[in-house]
Amino acid sequence: MNVLVTGGAGYIGSHVVRLLLEAGHRVRVYDNLSEGHRAAVPAETLFVGDLADERRLVEGLADGWDCVMHFAAHCYVGESVEHPEKYYFNNVVASLRLLASMRKAGVGRIVFSSSAATYGVPSVVPIPEDHPQAPINPYGQTKLDFEHALRDYAQAYGLGYAALRYFNAAGAAPDAAIGEDHDPETHLVPIVLEAALGQRESVAIFGTDYPTPDGTCVRDYIHVYDLAQAHILAMEAIEPGKGLAFNLGNGSGYSVREVIEAARRVTGRPIKAVETPRRPGDPPDLVASSKKIIRDLAWKPEFPSLESIIETAWRWHVAHPDGYGD
Repeated sequence: MNVLVTGGAGYIGSHVVRLLLEAGHRVRVYDNLSEGHRAAVPAETLFVGDLADERRLVEGLADGWDCVMHFAAHCYVGESVEHPEKYYFNNVVASLRLLASMRKAGVGRIVFSSSAATYGVPSVVPIPEDHPQAPINPYGQTKLDFEHALRDYAQAYGLGYAALRYFNAAGAAPDAAIGEDHDPETHLVPIVLEAALGQRESVAIFGTDYPTPDGTCVRDYIHVYDLAQAHILAMEAIEPGKGLAFNLGNGSGYSVREVIEAARRVTGRPIKAVETPRRPGDPPDLVASSKKIIRDLAWKPEFPSLESIIETAWRWHVAHPDGYGD
């Protein structure tokens, strides 16, 4: 297929781009490089443009594309609480401009990078796809708003879509060629590994009084390559006028303390942890039930254990202590 990938120079998008190219698909990366990296994708695939720029969107979609994979979103829970306008503008308003541009270009399918944050505080764990969606932060709300738009576009215009609700993506390419590089870094696994490398003094544990076994937040970690494989399977399963929704996780929850301990085992290095107050907008326990995508699309994670995920991330950080260096 011919696939345009918005935000394709970012962490998850770049891994999807790599697998798409390996599978023989034609790929264009549409990215404004505000958070993505030129070095993360082949130069010939990169088309620099902003999601809010309708003229550039029309240009980017003009060459005959079968599917859009949409990763171009702001994705930090704490920031969304402090700056909701930024999140509603990019994740909803600009994303609607993408849908309008797709309609003009005749592109009829989209794979959307959604989030477990759409569920809010779950009443059942592991969380199935039919669990009520009640976000508790603007980030999750904007993801849910766009899911609703996709549903309505499918009914009104025949759009085919898949909404993939991620849990916590982590890890790096097995050959350590590409990996996770954010500025500032807010994700737990790379922060822990930066501490192991001596690039930061300690790791903050935000909240130790949650209703979890050790009082810290519990999350489901999924390897970024397993996420990427799921995108390709979902793209191939899309039908006109119909929507798909899948959770993507490993079905096992690990607390913040357990992630730090696993990183100490993998790296063999001391990692100092400091307890701090809770952050606003953090649910205590998010663990996926991915039975639906395993059943319907025959998806199978290749990196099911937390230590195997951290090990690939550690290889990337050791090989690229300064990230992409851009």
